[in-house]
Amino acid sequence: MNTNISPILKVFTLSAALSLAIKYVGPSLSIPSTDLNALIAVFTPSIILAAILGWRSRQQQQ
Repeated sequence: MNTNISPILKVFTLSAALSLAIKYVGPSLSIPSTDLNALIAVFTPSIILAAILGWRSRQQQQ
């Protein structure tokens, strides 16, 4: 039972830390609100995840 809760707690902790960082550190960053910055913010997580999954797929094939 304990092993099933561990990944959930890790994701929850990481999510809470990211949320707090966005709330308190984010406003102090001076990032202009442009279309390019919005596109970067939207597509970067998907591109990173695709790269990680592609890399893991290649590692499993070897």
